[in-house]
Amino acid sequence: MRILLIHSDYLRYKTKSKTKIAEEIEDKKKSGEFENALVVFTAVEKEDELNTDEIVRSAVSEIINVSDQVKPDKVVIYPYAHLSSSLGSPQAAKKVLMEMESKLKENGLNASRIPFGWYKSFEISCKGHPLSELSRTITIKPEEKEKAAEEPSKWYILSKGELLDIETFKFESEDLKKLTDYELGKLESTGEEPPHIKLMREKSFADYEPSADVGHLRWYPKGRLIRDLLSDYVYNLVTEYGAMPVETPIMYDLADDAIRVHADKFGERQYRMGTKKDLMLRYACCFGAFRVLSDSFLTWKNLPVGIYELSTYSFRLEKKGEVVGLKRLRGFTMPDLHTVCGDMIQAMEEFNKQISMCAKTGEDFKINYEVIFRATADFFEENKEWMFQSAQKIGKPVLLEILPRRKHYWISKMDFAAIDYLGRPIENPTIQIDVESGERFGITYINENEEEEYPIILHCSPTGSIERVICSLLEKTAVEIDEKPPILPTWLSPTQIRLIPIAERHMDFATSLAEDLKASNIRVDVDDRHETVGKKIRNSATEWVPYTIVIGDKELESDKFMVNIRETREKELFNKDELTSKIQKEVMGMPFRPLPLPMNLSRRVNF
Repeated sequence: MRILLIHSDYLRYKTKSKTKIAEEIEDKKKSGEFENALVVFTAVEKEDELNTDEIVRSAVSEIINVSDQVKPDKVVIYPYAHLSSSLGSPQAAKKVLMEMESKLKENGLNASRIPFGWYKSFEISCKGHPLSELSRTITIKPEEKEKAAEEPSKWYILSKGELLDIETFKFESEDLKKLTDYELGKLESTGEEPPHIKLMREKSFADYEPSADVGHLRWYPKGRLIRDLLSDYVYNLVTEYGAMPVETPIMYDLADDAIRVHADKFGERQYRMGTKKDLMLRYACCFGAFRVLSDSFLTWKNLPVGIYELSTYSFRLEKKGEVVGLKRLRGFTMPDLHTVCGDMIQAMEEFNKQISMCAKTGEDFKINYEVIFRATADFFEENKEWMFQSAQKIGKPVLLEILPRRKHYWISKMDFAAIDYLGRPIENPTIQIDVESGERFGITYINENEEEEYPIILHCSPTGSIERVICSLLEKTAVEIDEKPPILPTWLSPTQIRLIPIAERHMDFATSLAEDLKASNIRVDVDDRHETVGKKIRNSATEWVPYTIVIGDKELESDKFMVNIRETREKELFNKDELTSKIQKEVMGMPFRPLPLPMNLSRRVNF
């Protein structure tokens, strides 16, 4: 906490307008005048939230000490954010300021507090004696910091409505055991490079961009297609859920108090821009979504209401040593859904719907998710039955973390993670219950009694970042390499069918068949290069093409052809309609985009 103490002849103030985080006040509080007042200009900082009781006690002690020396008639607590660049949350600040006023009164001082969150004009006349201007930095004692930092989370396995001890739990899922070991710090790093990095390059999906900042990728046509299909998938998923798509800027002015406070929660990971303004590149769509919502007129009849944005891109200044392939980037694509709920009951109902939505993405991608359910101790005790019921929707044991106190804007969240080849989690979908941002950003709705209320907001990314979905898919192939051939789901495969004509005389038939399949929304290509058939077949396997057909004299004379099926390693006879029907059944309900490359391989660029 930073305070500036001015012993004044007088202080006069007048409120001008409300900010988004202004407290409600009576008319008589909108202006005031104090004579012979010790004015305590106060900025509550982020670090103060570790132990607000200790900060209040220390601040009050310091104010009493100065008051005893200068003998004012009045002590006035004046909120003044400009004393610090690392502000605490508005909720914490209001709480601290109110408690300071209360404690000063308990100690016999005539204390008042100026309204929080209002633009104000003020006049002050400083008395000018040696003690009339003093500044102080109030900090938490080291032992109190250590005490706050040392209080650990409690960890359990939550299964079938029971809390089970991790040490004695018999893990049936190896992935859940790996996730648990990672979260508890028991998993040692091998220092190996995750297999997906080699694969993303080998398949010409993506690579690092050497001319950009570290952690930024260039995407080639195949990788761009997969990203676009995944983006289309999430768009369809959330709009079916009822969310409304929006688009907002990627940079924000940190002069906005609400944005600065929210951004401070990401500490050193803020991606700043060197301009005349103090601008930050967004790390998610929260800033834009909250500004859209704060400028909207909402009533209880609208709720719950969701707005969705695919952020291309979001930015986080991850440490250079932590930037790894598709798993951890500085610039990434994040599907972001924010749902405004009227109260906690409605929020918990929507949370459960979003659990189903997140779990569905794992089923559709054929990725196994393990789940961590997190909550503050207070929330868990008050909503234990709901948490047990929500965990049961996963259909298997989940890891439970109970935090001693709230450290973030959320009080409960559920994280879904795939496990990579090295046994480490890849964070995918997430759902969070946010109890701060409604008030901080001035988002309100009119309730049934025609009163203005702050809502609860759910944050949900149904897949996690698009890059991490691709990472999970590639790591899965490495994990399963001894069990089955590596392959992507057919709807995500850049080429779904490859035709290999044996000789020049087979080209016309292959081209005609390719055009027919293309007309049925199948991504098909023709390997017309002057290579041996064996090499062409091996190349198709290297590219993980799900269906490969060699076209020879027999295929010209019959309406059926032998199809090499990669997933099963089998060969089956199909005619054109049967094969088309099979593939359309496999990709049913999934988005489609056409082949982003020349149909003939001889015309393609070697990236």
